Amino acid sequence: MKPIPLPIAELKSALSGIGKVINPRTTLPVLQHVKVERTNDGWIALTGTDLDRFVTMRLEHPAEGPPCAVLVPFDQLQHLSKNCGRDERLLIDITEQGPVIKFALADNLGETKVKPLPVTEFPETPRLKSEAIPLPPTLRTTLHEAMNCASTDSTRYVLNGTFIDASNPKGFYVVGTDGKHLYSANSFTLPIKNSILIPNHKFLGWKEFNNDGEWQMKADDQSIQLSSRRWRFITRQIEGKYPDWRVTIPNPKDAKTHITLDPAKLEALSKLIQRIPCHDPDRFETIGLEWKQGQFLLLGKDKHNEPWTRVPIADAKGTGPDITIFISRHFLIKALSYGLNTISLIEYLAPLRFHNQGKQMIVMPLRPGDQDTSPRPSPPPAVPTTTTTSRPAPMPPAPQPPPITKPMIHTPTSEGPPPNGPKTTIEECTDLSLAIRDKFNDGFNMLRDLGLKLKLANREQKMNAREMHSVRSTLRSLQGLKI
Repeated sequence: MKPIPLPIAELKSALSGIGKVINPRTTLPVLQHVKVERTNDGWIALTGTDLDRFVTMRLEHPAEGPPCAVLVPFDQLQHLSKNCGRDERLLIDITEQGPVIKFALADNLGETKVKPLPVTEFPETPRLKSEAIPLPPTLRTTLHEAMNCASTDSTRYVLNGTFIDASNPKGFYVVGTDGKHLYSANSFTLPIKNSILIPNHKFLGWKEFNNDGEWQMKADDQSIQLSSRRWRFITRQIEGKYPDWRVTIPNPKDAKTHITLDPAKLEALSKLIQRIPCHDPDRFETIGLEWKQGQFLLLGKDKHNEPWTRVPIADAKGTGPDITIFISRHFLIKALSYGLNTISLIEYLAPLRFHNQGKQMIVMPLRPGDQDTSPRPSPPPAVPTTTTTSRPAPMPPAPQPPPITKPMIHTPTSEGPPPNGPKTTIEECTDLSLAIRDKFNDGFNMLRDLGLKLKLANREQKMNAREMHSVRSTLRSLQGLKI
């Protein structure tokens, strides 16, 4: 049988991408292997998985030879590729004793053996039967922007993904939120009927996958596939209902102050923001936004007990009453990097809205402190368009930001009832149903792992039986010897 050639230049790239899904601490040996296969058409593909995600790369050129597949340890391939030149290649030969990896060694070929592992033990790659949907570059950009706004908190797993909201067939939305800020973008449609919840994964943000041509998407009720020219990423969708994100969007008509920044100077403004003093870099990274007497200013200070330093921003236009509001500069820089150059403000404790055309980001403000004893103005009325802020406190002349207000989106957790009061019976039932669902999911995962381990134990038992048979045969032959 002709060996399978693996050019080092392509192999290094393949291992870099596949390594993003392989878990080195897994207890299942098969998950530490790469499946190398040659198809009927001669195409060579490498696949890695962690059971929930599958990453496959197809090499640039086909190779002659019959179709075949073999499992090779990821670490072994990675070690050999690091010690070979980019213009060299590895040859994987399948022999009766097991796979052998051959490589250039001076003027000869060196080889290293691979511990044989049946290909049938490798998890089967899901095959999605739906039609591939091309994703335009603008939609791919919005997907990445939404991913950067999604939660990383494992207790709020349903928020650990990017939501493609297809509830309105005339206009879809891409949404990502962590409860403190929310991103949404619309003005596109896809030929799908159901909404999709894509789990965030570092492979999706990998540079090479994003530079490998147009993305295409396939989806069914359980899985989603994103593929480029040579790469394919398959993952399970996040189970559960995504929260109603629309209730957190402030009514645009309630905004009283609007500030528009020069789009050509957003990058320079982001750099300026990073140079403004910050008195709480390890907590909120507070920065103030102030519209006063027709001028837009940024507020910062080096220490808590110092007065605010005001930095005027040229070329900023605005309308509406004077207002001062505090947010995390991390969210401000992110909004500017997305090109959201218009800021709409309702009042100093209501959510801010950064927007530009069909994209917007809603950010929760920081609550100002109450450390000054001078007279204060009466607090403005609560905003009726959102339930995410608590009752406003009086506005001091020199505010100091304490903790962030209540998250915009609440997902049930096991931490106890919400601060507004005890849970209702329906809410308790909902929590119990979610807990039962999680237990079932854990049980299914454990059964799947048990099945794989039983297969491994069965294989080891067969190997031990063959070894015992070989030992017995040897003993019988020794008993028949005559001295």
